[in-house]
Amino acid sequence: MNHIIVRPVITEKSLSLASRGWYSFAVKEASNKYEIAQAIADLYKVIVKDVRTMIMHGKEHRSGKRQKKIAKSDWKKALVHLKEGQKIDAFDTHESHSTHETH
Repeated sequence: MNHIIVRPVITEKSLSLASRGWYSFAVKEASNKYEIAQAIADLYKVIVKDVRTMIMHGKEHRSGKRQKKIAKSDWKKALVHLKEGQKIDAFDTHESHSTHETH
């Protein structure tokens, strides 16, 4: 099976969108919206309402003694909107830490 979903994109902005039902994923560049929706539905057992895709351009930075330019490659990002009331646990914004009381 060809893996379409590369990884979830977890940033401050993506967590804010996740609270409104939009989840961000890095996906293979050759994948289309239908394939992405099917992969998310199969992987997380959710119902996908909408998929939006975009090409994110790789950033350049300088490294080394001679400050040589190094560029990261471009990648594809997918924003996935789920059916009302469903969520993906990887984007859970509520932290469940046990409280430690001092006596």
